[in-house]
Amino acid sequence: MTDKFIFRFVAGITIFVIAVVIVLNRHLIPGPATPPAFTPYLPLLNAILNGTCSVLLLTSLYYIKQGKVTVHKRLNILTFCLSSLFLVSYILFHYLMRTDTLYGDADANGILSDAERSAAGGLRKLYLAILVPHIILAAGVLPLILLSFYRGLQMQVAKHKKLVRWAFPIWLFVTISGVVVYLMIKPYYHF
Repeated sequence: MTDKFIFRFVAGITIFVIAVVIVLNRHLIPGPATPPAFTPYLPLLNAILNGTCSVLLLTSLYYIKQGKVTVHKRLNILTFCLSSLFLVSYILFHYLMRTDTLYGDADANGILSDAERSAAGGLRKLYLAILVPHIILAAGVLPLILLSFYRGLQMQVAKHKKLVRWAFPIWLFVTISGVVVYLMIKPYYHF
């Protein structure tokens, strides 16, 4: 495989994933009228997957600093697989669940006290300050991760290291902020 092919392949996957997420978030593809019973558990699963990936990324960093390349590779492959599972679960949730959850929405009964509304307004700014970079970086890190994996698996260490300088901290931020976003929005889920 040539680098040109790999770059095109990575670009194609990245564009496809971003397009699917945009289409689903805009509700351009109709989902089922009634979501399956497991649907409300998908956000929790996604947070668990993100949290696990955070721990695995840090563990992988530890092992590569110890010179244990095989353990580092295996941990990163596991992290990649779990992140891929997250992506499938995320897409599935947004296909099945046709309602949007907004931070600070009223409770299931439609009631918010003045204190709750005020607190939600202040925390909403913090929530958005975490959510917006999370979304942007989640979209941007995908090609970095794919190219890093390719370079690492090909044992092109120098090129792998150059990519990982950017991919690792962004991927770690995305996985950690994904858990934080879940914990912040969870009280406003109404399903």
